[in-house]
Amino acid sequence: MPSPADRVVRVALELLARWWRASCQTARLAIGIPDYDVYVAHVRRTHPDREPMTRDEFFRERMEARYGKGRSRCC
Repeated sequence: MPSPADRVVRVALELLARWWRASCQTARLAIGIPDYDVYVAHVRRTHPDREPMTRDEFFRERMEARYGKGRSRCC
């Protein structure tokens, strides 16, 4: 049986890992990088009959949605 100190360390590490994942996702969203893993989880959860796009297809689609085909979105 793990000691109380071992359990505290395990819980602390789990909280730190959860905080790190949330921080990474927030940073990606702040600078405009879509999160592929969140997309895949969403598709599998809400559209089980649909196959998620590949990572390359996903990023291409997101960049086209953001900037359009062949045009810049500056100004």
